[in-house]
Amino acid sequence: MGRSHTRGLLTALAVAAVLGVGAGGGAWYLTRDDTPATAAAPTPATPSASPRAATPPVPPTSPSQSPSPSRRSGYRHAQDPVGYALDVPEGWTRRQKQGEKAPVVFYDSPGDGRQLQIFALSEPTPADSLDLAENDPGYGFSAQPGYRPLDRATGAGWAELTYRYDDADKGARQVIDHRFRAADGTLYAIRAAGPEDVPLARVRAPLTAALASFCPQDAAECAS
Repeated sequence: MGRSHTRGLLTALAVAAVLGVGAGGGAWYLTRDDTPATAAAPTPATPSASPRAATPPVPPTSPSQSPSPSRRSGYRHAQDPVGYALDVPEGWTRRQKQGEKAPVVFYDSPGDGRQLQIFALSEPTPADSLDLAENDPGYGFSAQPGYRPLDRATGAGWAELTYRYDDADKGARQVIDHRFRAADGTLYAIRAAGPEDVPLARVRAPLTAALASFCPQDAAECAS
């Protein structure tokens, strides 16, 4: 009976060992990485906060500066002693004579006979002044030899006449006579002249620059 008891005990231990191996195998299978239904997902590590991008320093605000006026190529800005400023071609020479009512300033080209002439007016409007200069029976330039008007134009505060005539000393000439009210309220004439065989656009170019830059000395705001 003692041997039978011992065999029974050994058999029971062997069965238990076999069952224990099967349970372990099942537990390994249920926890494999390719069984997502039962495996607990690992808790991801909380990422550390990324460093804030460095903000570039804001440079101190400097006082605003008024842009310097643009200059046309080939021109200089002249502060004329008569009391105004304007752009004139580089190399042109200045001269002055006393007119009947005001000083008359000339800027002369050294080479091709072109010229600017500037003087103040006493008439009430630019149109009145130009009409008188053209048609006055005593000194109107319509009485000059070969006079022929080429173009007329008027606008708010200005009047202009383009004409040709025959000068006794210089030959055939063309003139653009522009009369206008300046920024200080004074009326002025700027006359551009040149030989008739010079393209009219070249005669007008110095006038355009002068008008765009003309500024009376005491004007708070210059005409554009």
